[in-house]
Amino acid sequence: MAESVASPRRLRLARHLAVPVLAAAVVALLPLAKSGTSGGTGDTWTPMSPVKVAFEHGGGGGSTVQSHLLGFNDFHGALDPPTGSGATVNGTPAGGSEYLGYWVKKLRAEARQQTPYVYTVAAGDLVGASPLVSAAFHDEPSIEVLNAIGLDISSVGNHEYDEGTKELERLQRGGCHPTDGCQDGDPYRGADFEYLAANVVNKNTGLPHLSPITLRWVGGVLVGFVGMTLKGTPGIVNPAGITTVEFKDEIETANKYADLLKRFLGIKAMVLTIHEGGAQNPPPAVIDPSSCANFAGAITPIVAGLRPEFGVVVSGHTHRFYTCELPNSGGTSVVTSAGTNGQLVTDISMKLDRRTRKFVEVSARNVIAENGVRNPDGTWQTTAPGVFVRNPALVDPKVKTVADKYRTAVAPIANRIVGSISGDITRDVALTSNQESPLGDVIADAQLRYTAASAGAQIALMNPGGIRASLSYANSPGGEAPGQVTYGEAFTVQPFNNLVVTQTLTGAQIKDVLEQQFPTVNGAQVLRILQVSAGFSYTYNSTLPAGSRISNIALNGTPIDPAATYRVTTNDFLANGGDGFTALTGGTNRVTAPGFDVDALVAYLATGPIAPGPANRIARTV
Repeated sequence: MAESVASPRRLRLARHLAVPVLAAAVVALLPLAKSGTSGGTGDTWTPMSPVKVAFEHGGGGGSTVQSHLLGFNDFHGALDPPTGSGATVNGTPAGGSEYLGYWVKKLRAEARQQTPYVYTVAAGDLVGASPLVSAAFHDEPSIEVLNAIGLDISSVGNHEYDEGTKELERLQRGGCHPTDGCQDGDPYRGADFEYLAANVVNKNTGLPHLSPITLRWVGGVLVGFVGMTLKGTPGIVNPAGITTVEFKDEIETANKYADLLKRFLGIKAMVLTIHEGGAQNPPPAVIDPSSCANFAGAITPIVAGLRPEFGVVVSGHTHRFYTCELPNSGGTSVVTSAGTNGQLVTDISMKLDRRTRKFVEVSARNVIAENGVRNPDGTWQTTAPGVFVRNPALVDPKVKTVADKYRTAVAPIANRIVGSISGDITRDVALTSNQESPLGDVIADAQLRYTAASAGAQIALMNPGGIRASLSYANSPGGEAPGQVTYGEAFTVQPFNNLVVTQTLTGAQIKDVLEQQFPTVNGAQVLRILQVSAGFSYTYNSTLPAGSRISNIALNGTPIDPAATYRVTTNDFLANGGDGFTALTGGTNRVTAPGFDVDALVAYLATGPIAPGPANRIARTV
């Protein structure tokens, strides 16, 4: 019997009923609870156009019962509102923990005027790739603000595994960090909500390392919740932390538990929370957060294979917003995503038939968790371009208390000036470009400088997915002068605390690494173009056959010799085969630099002002 992850604190907060479910052997104890606590205000809001599905099998002559889900995803430790290009939704400033808490509690209070059966659910990446205010404390602040918001259930996401399975289990169950202890001086009690990881199983036992499913009563009808991350998680997290588990197929896992829930408990209404998604594509200049325009993505074939009992799918991972009606294996599922950083809340209304125990109707709409102050003309107040005045009337006080505690604790570290830049250094690239960014160049140069003398590095490579924000020349809320960079800003760019590794590769191995930049994901080729340090150059053509897409590899103008050896620096995520770069695992004579990748960036910024990289080291012929 697998261990239930329900903490003693959660048991004090809600009544739980353990239901044994068999799968080959006894699978897990499944906690049940009443709806979450209400909160918020009585303010009104204007909903977006909802997606609405009426199920043909609904009704059946029995009475119906109403329920609400409030959903979000990809919170990423956003205690503070997002900044820069991601600060708004269609021009409306939104997001951050205090404002997410306000809107969730407001919507919860409004929903509870209709029904007592209101649950708050999420679809993973609640932690990881977090700003310093959360990451400095191993994302305990993120969990604590989500407790304060009243989250009930979440699937795991890939970033939940950034620090490995043991750390995720600690975040769920509580206890001080094994190395850093309880840094804030208070005991860490764990998550009040349930993390679900149905498709992440122990390699030896085959059992999920966290609860796979949970149940909720809705007016006498049991509703099953299954939670999982994307099967491709091992390719986008550090392999060192997930050696004891494997990630199973999403469709097979979801349907296995659906079969168990229906066969042993008679459950016919199910919700899947899954950290995989899609996007409205191509996005127009202003895109309705509740629409499903030209939708495509990895979630579509997953939903197509699901059993029809899954009437609701709360998704994530792509950081996009949508509410869709997508076909499953025998009917229709309402599929939702609420963007990222707490900028939206998905309000999902579910009607169930008490006799058939099936969904009668489901509708969903995304509500913007706005956080700004409006001018009389309807525009938003700013103190500088893109820097919005926050509206204190939209702040949840309970969440603010938690966030302020950690802001105070981290301020001396975050606001320390570490260097300077001569202008904005962006991470963004156009789809038709060579996929090399000015900030990618700077980070690769920083890692080369950091390891050249100590480890003999000649080349540095940086994965673009590890660059989480641009560097802005303008002053930030930390109060530094324009051009100055704080440690908090540098950490926001590289928040993973990866180690910096230098190893020996042959020229042939370097080519093999570069040939792995064009993986096929869900039947389509994607580009994962490594950012490169000064002096290193090459050309690629992604339309050529695999193995022949890279040419003209050179170091300081001299062609790379396939038989010669070179010292190459990367972060340890890449060195361990992350992002599919398995060719990097074949290096020899590894040397690990002191500190983390952010320390390499900070050391380089201290030599500034640093100019934006030229983004001309990689040539693209098609």
